[in-house]
Amino acid sequence: MTLIVVIDDDPDILDASSLVLKSKGYNVLTTTNPNDGYKLIKEKKPNLIILDVMMDEPDDGFFLAQKLRKEKITTPILMYTSVSKAIGLDFGKNEMVPVDDFVEKPISPEELVEKVTTLLQKAKEKK
Repeated sequence: MTLIVVIDDDPDILDASSLVLKSKGYNVLTTTNPNDGYKLIKEKKPNLIILDVMMDEPDDGFFLAQKLRKEKITTPILMYTSVSKAIGLDFGKNEMVPVDDFVEKPISPEELVEKVTTLLQKAKEKK
């Protein structure tokens, strides 16, 4: 079964994401901080990671994504962000932000499922 780890400090986002993804047949594990998220990723080796940009610190998500990529963890990462709306920044995938896709919060259930399906399919094709 496909495993997705969702890391976000907002319990409402975790609940909503889990509900939507579980309804589509995915196995979902959640955590509220990057340290526990890192441990979960190392232990469970998920098929996809959904990661919030801002948690305890404004750039926690960026640092965790960089750490994973430095350790050669190639699991696709979908990054939740409200940063671009809040401060007007528009960032794409690069060395500083080594993720596979971004989605602006709040996200609709349809868009979440579409992004997850696309990233999982791309990962499957790479193997």
